Amino acid sequence: MKRILFFLMAVAAIALFESCQRDTTCRIHGTVGKENLNGKRIFLVPLTGPQTAEYVDSVVIQDGKFEFTTDSAKMFKILVDYHYRMGIQTLLVVGEPGDIEVKIDSVSSAHGARQNDSLQVWKELTEQYAHDRDMYSRTVGMLRQNDHMEDAAKIEKQGHEVLLAYKNRTRQMAANMKGTTVGDFLEGVFPKTYQKKMPDGSIVTMDADTNEPISE
Repeated sequence: MKRILFFLMAVAAIALFESCQRDTTCRIHGTVGKENLNGKRIFLVPLTGPQTAEYVDSVVIQDGKFEFTTDSAKMFKILVDYHYRMGIQTLLVVGEPGDIEVKIDSVSSAHGARQNDSLQVWKELTEQYAHDRDMYSRTVGMLRQNDHMEDAAKIEKQGHEVLLAYKNRTRQMAANMKGTTVGDFLEGVFPKTYQKKMPDGSIVTMDADTNEPISE
């Protein structure tokens, strides 16, 4: 009798373990940074594909908190009701198994699982690049306004090098995450080549960084 009981307990434990292993549920636990959002709706919207009521989830923010669950391994946007969206940063998240902690505010963020952690790194990288790009752009504009064309050209070149470094970092992250939802997304941000139709009707492969034709 004891052997039978032990056997049944072992089978139950194995079944429970396998069930946990197969759990594909993504649980998104969120907080908002602005009190005026209490009682307002927040939405989980597919980044691509249909965005009808059938595919969009929404919940009411209560006590500054909200929660979504999904088992769809795709990219989503989290955004608040458009009437209250001013000053609130939309956030990209990935529906990957596990618990994701997100904060929705003027600067939003997500942490908690591998793909979302990587996406957060890329988000911060992108925000830093945007800051640097604007700084270079303002500097070049002021130099040109004061007729310092040679200095402006130097700064402009530095800005291009910063852009190229940002592109290459993004591409490296895409390669590191290859085969994942985030990897596929990042791969499409900065493709290395593109197709251009020439005046004679021929299609030429162009280098996306130099905008020069790639010789076959």
